[in-house]
Amino acid sequence: MRILAAAAVRTTLELPDALFARLKARAALEGTTLKQLLCSFVEQGLEAPGHGRDTRARRAADLPRIDADLPLRPDQLSNAGLFALLEEE
Repeated sequence: MRILAAAAVRTTLELPDALFARLKARAALEGTTLKQLLCSFVEQGLEAPGHGRDTRARRAADLPRIDADLPLRPDQLSNAGLFALLEEE
């Protein structure tokens, strides 16, 4: 069975100038290409434990509950309304 090389995908990244300069300098110091360095960083990031999204399923029982009537008007449910309520306390 013959194994084919994985196809590469081209993409564009918008990086701040200072970060791009640091990446280029790092690649030069390590004697590698910018492409190889970025691929290495992306792979390390994806393989790092504990840096992914929390994949636990959320259940209604896990959410906080308030067992009282909350007489709030619709205008109090906006960010501004909620901040005003907090300031009243």
